[in-house]
Amino acid sequence: MGHGDGLHRRSATGSCGREGLLRTAGLAMRAMAVEFPEVHGHPNRLPFEGVLTLVDVASDKAPSGARGHRVVLTRQAAEAALPSLLGMAVDYKAGWDGHDARQKCGIITAAEVDGRRLTVAGYLFARDFPEMEAKIQVEGAMGMSYELADAHVADMRAQVWTLTRATFTGAAILLREKAAYRSTSFQVRRPVVGRRVALAR
Repeated sequence: MGHGDGLHRRSATGSCGREGLLRTAGLAMRAMAVEFPEVHGHPNRLPFEGVLTLVDVASDKAPSGARGHRVVLTRQAAEAALPSLLGMAVDYKAGWDGHDARQKCGIITAAEVDGRRLTVAGYLFARDFPEMEAKIQVEGAMGMSYELADAHVADMRAQVWTLTRATFTGAAILLREKAAYRSTSFQVRRPVVGRRVALAR
């Protein structure tokens, strides 16, 4: 979790907002996205995708802001909070070991809960942050970590905190080994560039 976490004991409420619900073979997947107009060859828009966190699974270690507690983000809380992810920024910290909310290097445009994975996609500002590309290209090295506000804990006395409600305020790109969930991931998706053909009149 990020630096702006507010953790309180309260019952979980909230709705899923505008979202698509797909059901296949008994499995449910909730997804939301904002569509941007496609601009071929945009120098400052590099597509990315990643696993932001797991739902209904305890973190491997305590995230920042959790006072040393491992946490569980419930599926219900994650689905209700999906709308708050759209339009939020991704950031990174020098050293790739934490959060720096003022170092915003991209934007989240899609999010979905698929099974136990909360996945996101969006764009990095590649032209503004050219130093990032070499680092994040290392296969399997990078992960993600969410940033929350107004997170509510079912029982503050529990050894593992259960988050029953929260608002996403962003996400960080960091080394997987530094993330609270080591099963997170982050990778860029190279856009398909077609050949340019000169047409003679």
